[in-house]
Amino acid sequence: MSRIDVQTEPARYRHWRIDCDGPIASLTMDVDPAGGLFEGYELKLNSYDLGVDIELADAVQRLRFEHPEVRAVVLRSGKDNVFCAGANIRMLGKSTHAHKVNFCKFTNETRLAIEDASEHSRQIWLCAVNGTAAGGGYELALTAAYIMLVDDRRSTVSLPETALLAVLPGTGGLTRVTDKRRVRRDRADVFCSVEEGVRGQRAVDWRLVDEVVPPSQWQARVAERAGELAARSDRPAVARGAMLTPLDRRFVEDGVIYSHVRVTLDRPAGCATITLHAPEAALPDDLAGIHAQGVGFYPLTLARELDDAIMHLRLNEAELGLLVLRSVGDPAAVLAADALLAAHASDWLVREIRLYWKRLLKRVDLTARSLIALIEPGSCFAGTLAELVFAADRSVMFLGRRSGDSMPPAALHLSALNFAAYPMGNGLTRLATRFYGEPDSLVAAEASIGVALDAEAAEKLGLVTFIFDQTDWDDEVRLMLEERASFSPDALTGMEANLRFPGPETMETRIFGRLTAWQNWIFQRPNAVGEAGALKRYGSGVQPEYDRTRV
Repeated sequence: MSRIDVQTEPARYRHWRIDCDGPIASLTMDVDPAGGLFEGYELKLNSYDLGVDIELADAVQRLRFEHPEVRAVVLRSGKDNVFCAGANIRMLGKSTHAHKVNFCKFTNETRLAIEDASEHSRQIWLCAVNGTAAGGGYELALTAAYIMLVDDRRSTVSLPETALLAVLPGTGGLTRVTDKRRVRRDRADVFCSVEEGVRGQRAVDWRLVDEVVPPSQWQARVAERAGELAARSDRPAVARGAMLTPLDRRFVEDGVIYSHVRVTLDRPAGCATITLHAPEAALPDDLAGIHAQGVGFYPLTLARELDDAIMHLRLNEAELGLLVLRSVGDPAAVLAADALLAAHASDWLVREIRLYWKRLLKRVDLTARSLIALIEPGSCFAGTLAELVFAADRSVMFLGRRSGDSMPPAALHLSALNFAAYPMGNGLTRLATRFYGEPDSLVAAEASIGVALDAEAAEKLGLVTFIFDQTDWDDEVRLMLEERASFSPDALTGMEANLRFPGPETMETRIFGRLTAWQNWIFQRPNAVGEAGALKRYGSGVQPEYDRTRV
């Protein structure tokens, strides 16, 4: 299979169109049926595959960074009588299990990014449903802050997966219906069990949509509502966007090279090493300098490169189950970048960069790979980059210096951003999650902001798992990595997904935990994917055959 690339831009889109008119943008879904990511299926009725969603994720990102003047986004269909038929069934039936799981995860992350845009970027999304919104199509609509449905006796919203396909809505539909839309559970049970869906006033009464509109008033009412949402936003009326130019990257035999990130692959060991570099060029002095650098501002460049690296490993290196996180450079430069992000938090561009890091770190949390952070002499795990240490399943720190090495001793540095800026899916920061039930430990860690913590200090504060000196480092690290790589990948994925998210359950943790775990299992059951299963027989006119045993 050819390499899947998540990098794209509007001139290459086959499925989406962005139109900006002052404070309001329209994002139109007009899927090319012949534009599937793989062969063997057509994307009929605005159904989607991973390729469609890669473009959507890019559009969401570009609207946030390149269009600061846009305050409201209208999500609409470019096809008559159909909004979106959801994930393409033929694609799901032909895909490997791993691809289905990665597809659903990326799709979930993209939909959460839309919600994040409405809530935190104040680029508020409205979904104008003209036609049928079925399954993933309604799940896409559910991400908007406001949903409008044309009242033409044909347009409906539905989640028919259980009735038609023997699977669950894979991108948060069940959870958003109850947790976000607050649909009563008995009504939700009915809604999720009927193929034809719900239309008209009943859709409003059941809180499945916010408003139904007669066809004669449709365009005017959508424009009116979009204007009202735009008026609630604090985004600047006049500002220059940060253009998301192509990444500086190069694929080599053993990895990927970016300007600030290096990915090294060791396929025999089942391991990939991601090394992040501190900034070498001068950082800007003030907010004007940040805007002048735009996409070249170090925190934004680094986030884009790390995001691309994580997605490349997810989609193209499925057998590399162990990710080793390293860093190189001057921690003072990383902390200086953090200071700029903290000092100018109210600025729209700085806000977007911080929100991007929040989403990116959540993507790291959700990556089904073992994460081991190595804090070595010469490393720069400081502030925002230290979040990767706290995201890791284990972290190991070098005690003292290496003989004959001029590198400074390993140190860990915390900044104010570690204690507020980057909450996990459970609503807590990674340090609050780490010290769940230990409030004094969290207070002690916060008191160490500005201190270069050596290995012993970091271990005492509970910020790392192990510390080893030169005598033990090589052997202990090697044994730890070899042992990890020897375990069952399935068992590790389940263990890590459970241990990474202590604390309160949120809509987000339910989507990625409870829903994804069930969908992962259901997608392997014969009732769904067997030769007589619903996904294989869908559209054939032959009823699926179910094993009636409840498990």
